[in-house]
Amino acid sequence: MKKWILIVVVIGMLGWALFDFINSNRKSADQFANVEDVQEVEEDSKKEEAGDTGTKEPVIGLEVGNKAPDFQLDTLTGDTVKLSDFHGSRVMINFWATWCPPCRAEMPDMEEFHQDKDIVILAVNLSDTEKSVEDVEKFTDDFKLTFPILMDTNLDVANLYAIQPIPTTYMIDSNGIISYRAFGAMNYDLMVQEFEKME
Repeated sequence: MKKWILIVVVIGMLGWALFDFINSNRKSADQFANVEDVQEVEEDSKKEEAGDTGTKEPVIGLEVGNKAPDFQLDTLTGDTVKLSDFHGSRVMINFWATWCPPCRAEMPDMEEFHQDKDIVILAVNLSDTEKSVEDVEKFTDDFKLTFPILMDTNLDVANLYAIQPIPTTYMIDSNGIISYRAFGAMNYDLMVQEFEKME
């Protein structure tokens, strides 16, 4: 009888040890999973605090791939134009002056490009360098320009875009990203080629 009691006690102890071992492994696994969940939540909250949500905002700048700096200017006809108003459209920003021979050379191509393609052209005149507004009006009449002529009277936008040689042109895609930059005159074929690369 004592043997049976001893066997039952030993079996009971082994069973309890086995049960305790299995149960403690489950608890450890659950705690480990909870630690991983907590770490994941902490990493996500750190990313949110740092502003990193996985979608990076493009840097505002003047290089290809940067978001073009926004600006606002009045046109020759008195309207106010803001670059960001054209988000969703492809835009060509051209910095020019009436006294600049390469600017004069590319204007007919720009007008043809404007007529042929679905492009917004913002021709930013460096008005501070002009003799008079009348010179700009005469220039636009002579070349029969139909796109907006923006008057940069204090050269604020020229300075914002660090314009050195003129003409300088920026091609901006529908997301506001600079896709091409040209120093000097562009011809019609080059305008079309860069236009077709843009979104």
